[in-house]
Amino acid sequence: RLARVAQAGIDELTSWKHLANAVAPDDKREMLFHSLKQQAQIEQARMENGLSILASVGSTAPFIGLFGTVWGIMNALKNITAMGSASLDVVAGPIGEALIATAIGIATAVPAVLAYNYFLRKVRLSAATMDNFASAFHLLVLKSRIKND
Repeated sequence: RLARVAQAGIDELTSWKHLANAVAPDDKREMLFHSLKQQAQIEQARMENGLSILASVGSTAPFIGLFGTVWGIMNALKNITAMGSASLDVVAGPIGEALIATAIGIATAVPAVLAYNYFLRKVRLSAATMDNFASAFHLLVLKSRIKND
């Protein structure tokens, strides 16, 4: 990632040779800054790819589990109505299915949310590193231009 940001900066600097004096120094500095920033944003978008899936799974899985729970309880109530009694053998199966649906929803959501938070933190740290690198690169170019002027 940092290499691609650096390459964007180097490419921008290389393109200046063809511009000669057609562009003002302030404009060149601005062009370099935007080139570095644009590449850093492209890299951040690449890193964020797939995070929305983890977020969606983490937020919807409990509701899918809840839906399975409601479905299982409805089946248990239907069995009670059909049998005319609420004995354990009538309700145990559907209630067990309802609890399994709840457990699956939670077992799916928790790792997805943990993974999402982990990778989101990694993306944010990498984005900050790229921003710092872009600023340092830009500053280095500015200092070298001052010495050469």
